[in-house]
Parts: sequence; C-alpha cells; structure tokens
Amino acid sequence: MAEKLVVVGQGAAGLPLAMRAVEAGFRVVGLDEDEWRVKRLNAGEPCVEGVGAGALAAAHASGRYTASADVADASGFDVCVLTVPVPVRNGAPDLGPLGTAAGRTAPFLRPGATVVLESVAYPGTTEEFLRPLLEHGSGLCAGDDFHLGHSPRRAAPGNPRWRVGNTPKVVSGVDAASLRAVTDFYGRLVRETVPVSSPRVSELCALLESARAHVDAALANELSMFAAQLGVDVWEALGAAATTPFGHAAMTPGPGSEDPCLPLDVAYLPWGIRRSVGRTFRLVEAANDVNAHMPAQVVDRLGLALNRRCRSIRGSRILLLGLSPVEVAKTLCRLGARVRAADPRVDDCGAPDLVVPAGVEIVEPDAAELARADAVVVLGGQDCYDYDLVQRASRFVFDTRGLCRGPNVERL
Repeated sequence: MAEKLVVVGQGAAGLPLAMRAVEAGFRVVGLDEDEWRVKRLNAGEPCVEGVGAGALAAAHASGRYTASADVADASGFDVCVLTVPVPVRNGAPDLGPLGTAAGRTAPFLRPGATVVLESVAYPGTTEEFLRPLLEHGSGLCAGDDFHLGHSPRRAAPGNPRWRVGNTPKVVSGVDAASLRAVTDFYGRLVRETVPVSSPRVSELCALLESARAHVDAALANELSMFAAQLGVDVWEALGAAATTPFGHAAMTPGPGSEDPCLPLDVAYLPWGIRRSVGRTFRLVEAANDVNAHMPAQVVDRLGLALNRRCRSIRGSRILLLGLSPVEVAKTLCRLGARVRAADPRVDDCGAPDLVVPAGVEIVEPDAAELARADAVVVLGGQDCYDYDLVQRASRFVFDTRGLCRGPNVERL
C-alpha cells in the first residue's frame, strides 16, 4: 500500500505540495480547519493560485487524495508536513496556530514516522518549539523514535516555469537519521534536494530568501518614487539594467506585497535578531518601511494623475484590476471614490483569504466596464486580464505592474 502523507494546511503552501505528492504515489490527506475550504476541495474547486481544477480532478480520480477537517483522518501517517500560517502580531510571531496543529497531530505519531515543518519559522522554532510539543503529545523522542526536520517552502506564485517538482528543496533534520528521512521524502517529489546541517540553517535560509526579495522590491519601489519626480520611466531603466549578465537580479516596483507570506517572513528576521542578538536589522527594517508605504504611494500618484485630468479621487469611478494590496481599495473608498474591482480570486462563494472591503463592487472587466471608469488601476499581475483590451477600452490606466503601454497609460 502507498505511504500515507498528511499535509496540515491546504492553502498556497500545502495544496501544491499535496498535489505533487499524489503524482509521486503517496496517499494524501489534506487537513485544514477551514471547513469551507475542505468542502470546496472535495468538490473539485482548488481555490489556490497555481493549482488548477484539472490537477485537483486528477488527484481525486487517483483515489489517493482527500481533504478533511477531522484530525482523526491523520491516523496512521508515515509523513506529516506542517504548512500552517504563523501570523505576526505586535511585531512578534504568534506560534499559537502552529502549536495547535502540532498538538492535534502529535497523538497520531508512531515510531518511524517523519514530521517536517514548512511553515515560516525563526531559527530555533523546529527544535525549541515544535519538538517538545510533538514529544509531549506522542510520548516519543525525536531522533530516537521519529524523524523531525524543517524544509522551507519555495514558491513563485503565477510563475509557470518553477513548480514544486522542479524547484530545488532545502532539507534538514534534527539528527542524521532525520535528515536522511526528510531527504528521502522530498527526493520523491523534487528533482534536487539541498541538505543542510541543521533546522536552524534551513530556517534562516528561508528568511534570507524572503528578505532578499523584499529588499529588492524596496529598492525598485523607492526608485519608482524618485524616477517619477525626475521625469524618468523607471521601468525602462530597470529593464535596461536587467540586461547586464553579471551581478544583477532583475527587479520591478509594485503596489505592495501580493504574497501574503512575505510580510510575515520579513517581520520574523528583525524580530529574531532583536530577540537573540539584541541588535536591529536596519536594512530589512528600512525595506519594510518602504514597501509598507507603497499602497499610499499608489493612491497619491493616482490622485496627481487625476488632477492633471481635471478630476479628483472623490467622486471618480475607479476600477481596480486586482484587490491586493487591499489597502489601496480601502483608502480610495475612504477618500470618496466609487470603487469597482475585478479579481479572479473572488467568486460567488467568497474567498477565505481575500477580504472585499465595504463599498467595493465586484465586476467583470469587460469593455463597457473599462470604458465607464475614470481610471483603471492595474494592481494584480495575473494573466487573466486582457491587457490589450484594458489599454484600448479605458480612458486612463494607472499601471503598477508595467503591463500596459499607450498614450492613455501612466506607469508607477
């Protein structure tokens, strides 16, 4: 019989992993406390970017995937991967959800099983926080009785090239046997594993990757502010800079973080350093400040653009293509705009991970809707929008993603 894998959390991290594991031959139970999400998954509706209905249908057809809100379905697992989100509250990580997930699954641990943490974690979380909970709840000893490790999630939402199967996977274990078990598990899912000496190294690796992305975004975002005042198209400058074959990572500005995990990741690193070393992480904290102000920058730039067209935000009909970051919509509503939005993540049932602010009407971005708007604001980078139609049908487009061109387009 195929080995049983339990993936705790069926969101942006857990569901793609579950789908890949089904392809690799595992029997997979996707545990999630959200009964709405479980119901949708079992009805064949993926509700996560990067997992199509076809992949979910194939997983169900194999007979080796089911979603469940009942922790009793974790019984008898060979491998358990924890992907539950760990929120940041008052500048510090709230490990409560992770502790709850560990406490619920620990009674089902059995000798020889493997547990892997994929959730965002500060260095020490696996060994100092998760390990005691699992040992207490199971009566077993990590390393001697069961295997324990950490492997950071690597994902590029919306990127068709890099998926779970072809993205190198950093793996770690609390001892040599655990490292072998974690490496063997992921070796069945991915082309390449990258073993490191301890979970602390793996945890820091994840935070480092997120911090680098955040700092790059902050650099591009701050450049976009200055370039606009200097009369320079920052997109053209960044595109030219990206042609260098060495020492440069391509970067683009944006309206704020669209990845819900990224703000958490970059808050962990400064917090962990303050906690352990008593120092501030000035570079990352400065990047946090720049990126956190991008929604306000978008609204300010939009207001100036409307003023040049003898209009104000108040009373203007504004169509948002994408609802992330949601602060843009909230601010526009507060300033008196008539806000419409089109976002593929919103459907008739609502989406648990996407809050539609009060006062925002969800519409289809057809030619008539585009033409009625005083301004169309491109926030999302999804490929579900017809950007040629957006440029042709709209009176004015404010593009924060560099996807539109034309005389009626202004880019961030």
